[in-house]
Amino acid sequence: MARRLRMLGTNSGNNGCPTLYEAEETGDYLVQGTAVTDPVEIAQLRNLKESEGAVTVPRELLANFGPKEPVHVPQFVTFDEFDDMFETFEHTAWRLESRRRYASDETTDTYAQFARGETVDWDLDDPWCASRRAQVALGKRFERARIVDVPATPGQLYLLDNAGRNAVVGEDIRILRRSDADRLRLPGEDFWLFDARVVALLHFDDTDAMTGVELVTNPVEVLRYCQFRDAAWHHAVPYAEFEAVPSEG
Repeated sequence: MARRLRMLGTNSGNNGCPTLYEAEETGDYLVQGTAVTDPVEIAQLRNLKESEGAVTVPRELLANFGPKEPVHVPQFVTFDEFDDMFETFEHTAWRLESRRRYASDETTDTYAQFARGETVDWDLDDPWCASRRAQVALGKRFERARIVDVPATPGQLYLLDNAGRNAVVGEDIRILRRSDADRLRLPGEDFWLFDARVVALLHFDDTDAMTGVELVTNPVEVLRYCQFRDAAWHHAVPYAEFEAVPSEG
């Protein structure tokens, strides 16, 4: 269904471009402007799809007619789009894992092996491992800081076992005690930080199942997560040096 557009303003009288419009039903903005056609400029645009284009917008158009009050509108991506980010980032993907359990882990055969006290049979040739190795071969880095309680929960102990597999395919895994994370005032959030430019916040429900991925691109907010990363990474220790205290029972 076509959106109903309301013209907010223009810098070129009433019969030209550029012009800014608002979609009345959704509050989205549309920009009418001169199309960018220079191939050198187009090549500098990130992840431009065939169905997308770019237009030149004078600063004064947005200053005069754009929204004046900041409104936070969460930006969610699909799980497929989130997966794509692990191949389109340029140099560093960094993760903070703060939860005591992940429901998705407990549905796997490897978790069942671990829970039975067996040696876990990690498949180092599965698609996830192959993708990690391919990206590492391009010079990219994958790093994780995992927060562990004392005593460690079963889910955290499983991930400590899993860290060996991650390391084999090129990830740098480090461990941080919960007491240190609290002292550093790290957030109780799970997130990925891509290229120190985009944060992917992972949302979970009360059953510890992941429900969505929210992107944060505001530079001020991204800087805050970069500070969390620096503090966690400074105090975390390589997983092979960490001695976990098993949970009772």
